[in-house]
Amino acid sequence: MFNPDLRNVLKNRTSRYSLVSAVAKRAREISSEAQENEEILNDKPVSIALDEIISGKFQVVEPEEIRNI
Repeated sequence: MFNPDLRNVLKNRTSRYSLVSAVAKRAREISSEAQENEEILNDKPVSIALDEIISGKFQVVEPEEIRNI
């Protein structure tokens, strides 16, 4: 089970809500791309999406007004 430390993930002032929304959106994209290409995923789409965001392949962009919530 993939369980990263949220302090490291949220170090660039991303809110938890934005992180969850971004991971869910990217996981849906990964799942639909795999289905269209008839690929079998070895890992769950949520794990892949979270790994991509942690590694910096995708960046979470959030409005300034919700950063300090």
